[in-house]
Amino acid sequence: MKYLIIACSLNPESKSRILAQAALESLKSKNADVELIDLAKLKLPLCDGGAVYGDPAVQELAGKVEAADGILIATPIYNYTINAAVKNMIELTGRAWTEKIAGFLCAAGGQGSYMGIMSIASSLMLDFRTIIIPRFVYATGDQFQGDQISHEDLSERIEQVSDELLRFTSALRSSE
Repeated sequence: MKYLIIACSLNPESKSRILAQAALESLKSKNADVELIDLAKLKLPLCDGGAVYGDPAVQELAGKVEAADGILIATPIYNYTINAAVKNMIELTGRAWTEKIAGFLCAAGGQGSYMGIMSIASSLMLDFRTIIIPRFVYATGDQFQGDQISHEDLSERIEQVSDELLRFTSALRSSE
């Protein structure tokens, strides 16, 4: 099975990228075939509903999403929702998300935005029948020290989400 982690922050000091890296290490330690894609390096165009779908970066990412069995989206939470880069990425890759298994790794400034992923999770479920893992990581700034995770509970939650991604994909893909 193939797994994909998409780091969606464009901030060079991103906490969600730290979560993505920790999930990558977790999945690799379980011998998973996993790749990390960093949207800050990919330089996707803004979705215009037209010509950008032919952009090589868009086609490459859509192909990787389509080939993946399970995907973790690492996103910052800004103003009680995901960042614009996640929405743009999903708009550009669209149907590649059909019947995928996906989970979330979220980094936010405070505790109040823990439901911030629900609009995009609902959209993925309704538009593309994406199966959303019912466990996700929500981390706040006080759980990091510089570019390191400093809270043991956060590391455990990343392990749990990684395990759930493997469990869901294994169970659902083996029944096909």
